[in-house]
Amino acid sequence: MNVIDYWAALLMGIAGSGHCIAMCGGLAGAMGLQQSKTRIVLYNLGRITSYMIAGVLVGSAFFGLAQLQPSFLIWMRIAAGIMMVLLAAYLLRINVALLWLERLGAVLWRRLQPWSKKFNRNSQTSHIFAAGMLWGWLPCGLVYSALSWAALSASPVSGGFFMLLFGVGTLPSMLFLGMVSHRMQHLLKSAKFRWASSILLAGYGVTTIIIGLMQLR
Repeated sequence: MNVIDYWAALLMGIAGSGHCIAMCGGLAGAMGLQQSKTRIVLYNLGRITSYMIAGVLVGSAFFGLAQLQPSFLIWMRIAAGIMMVLLAAYLLRINVALLWLERLGAVLWRRLQPWSKKFNRNSQTSHIFAAGMLWGWLPCGLVYSALSWAALSASPVSGGFFMLLFGVGTLPSMLFLGMVSHRMQHLLKSAKFRWASSILLAGYGVTTIIIGLMQLR
């Protein structure tokens, strides 16, 4: 994984800002994130921590696979490029592109959701942070696409760092949700922003696929 890939992590987070507002806006309001700045920060720290943990897990898993079969990473890069193209379609609200992944993630979320509600009832710092961590496992095609790239690193450290950068990229929308102007929210959810972001992601994904195919020769 190189520097360009880490920039891609930030791009994925920023590009998905409008999606985050649309998908998590109602949930954030229900959790009280539009009322307390402290709760907003704690929730998002917990959320990004979960992203990092997931990145470490997939990076570790794919490290072992890469040791067994070095060419596996080339195929994984092609798969990650395909996921990037699917993400571009997903951000254009072609939800079927990654709906199958979200359905798989929903199995885990159904088990975690009751705990999320339980922690949210308590105003203690540790409970708010824990609720944010659980929120980080909410089924989301955007997050799953980022995890496919974290897996490509085949390293627990790089995988965790990639997801950290991805989480930072989502902060413009989630950290200030309920505090930014309606004009800014309108911009992030606008068709022009979605199309511009999707074209960038699709272009990067296609380039990645081509490079992977050339490496197979």
